[in-house]
Amino acid sequence: MLIGDVARRSGVSARMLRHYDSLGLVRPTGRTSGGYREYSDADIRRLFQVEGLRSLGLSLREIGQALRDPEFTPSSLVGDLIRRAEGRLRQEQELLGRLRAVDASVPSGWADVMRIVELIRGLNSHSAARRQQAVLAEDAPASGELLAQAVLAESDANVAGALRWALARVGGDVVAGVAPGIYSEDVDIRRRAVQALAEISSDEASGVLAAALEDADPVVRRRAALALGGRGVAAAIPELVAMVVEGTNDVEAAEVMGRLSQNPGYADRIVTALVDALAAAASDSAVRIRLAQALVEIPGAAARAVLRGLADDDDRAVALTASAFVEQLEEASTRRLSSS
Repeated sequence: MLIGDVARRSGVSARMLRHYDSLGLVRPTGRTSGGYREYSDADIRRLFQVEGLRSLGLSLREIGQALRDPEFTPSSLVGDLIRRAEGRLRQEQELLGRLRAVDASVPSGWADVMRIVELIRGLNSHSAARRQQAVLAEDAPASGELLAQAVLAESDANVAGALRWALARVGGDVVAGVAPGIYSEDVDIRRRAVQALAEISSDEASGVLAAALEDADPVVRRRAALALGGRGVAAAIPELVAMVVEGTNDVEAAEVMGRLSQNPGYADRIVTALVDALAAAASDSAVRIRLAQALVEIPGAAARAVLRGLADDDDRAVALTASAFVEQLEEASTRRLSSS
């Protein structure tokens, strides 16, 4: 088969066939009487071998080595090709991420594009100080999508704080970029996500935080409960009471319940939950004292009645603590009446 026929049937150009010949990759075994290259069936099979290896990403030099070596085993070479392809994919994904970040920022000109590019470079720095500087140096709010990705990946507390500040400046719907972090298998990402959402005041953020109340990680649940309780969401009450029982951020949880109880309907629910917790911790003095301290934050007659009951508790430490709280509350009430 002449070179023109091979080119038409194989899809490999005559120019490339001549190049393969010059490199010794695919040399026609025959020549016509007129000196034209003539390819045998074996030559065609070798050509398809070369093209097949090229499709895997091998260079022509590597193909030549592979075909010349009778002891060649493809496993190591294929493994190397996989690593190369994975590296190219990572680079392409990074490029795609940069392009999306620029597009999401809705640039009005090349100056905006370059600003986002510089921010991306800064956020990708190995230096935490450089990353923080890149965020704080922004004169205008950056892309919410870009900042959301960065805050979910950031392990340095100072940089993460700057990113959350920057997210709050963006405005609009930044929750969509952070929300997927709540459902990550990586607990650190979930913690970063809930902390970022806690600083975003919107109904959308509260909706995602409500889902975090069911998280398996106690840190995620506590951060969500404190944020939601501060926004007046009653769904946080069980976790807030649990925090008092466990003694983790119990003072903060009690204060949040105090703010929640400004709603009369919630006050009754909180007192009931605290009373149930007191009954469950009948033999644990430390827990009962923390619950008594939480009751001090709750306004209304119901909480005062529970405290007066605890003043007669069989546990002397609990009784003394509750008595002191009742006395303090009555003195405060007397001062308010006398001043009014």
